[in-house]
Amino acid sequence: MKNIKMKIARIELDLSQDQLADMVGVTRQTINLIESGNYNPSLNLCIEICKALNKTLNDLFWKEV
Repeated sequence: MKNIKMKIARIELDLSQDQLADMVGVTRQTINLIESGNYNPSLNLCIEICKALNKTLNDLFWKEV
């Protein structure tokens, strides 16, 4: 399942995938895989992404039923 919420939050802050990757200590490819739904990040990485994007875990990673 694609992570559209994360992509929108990144774009709203005018961040590229490269910039977000640098902020959280991963590669651009990792950010791309998370956004495309092809990689499940660790909880620690989720928390770092949330901090970088000023969002909560619920905002970005909670699946709507």
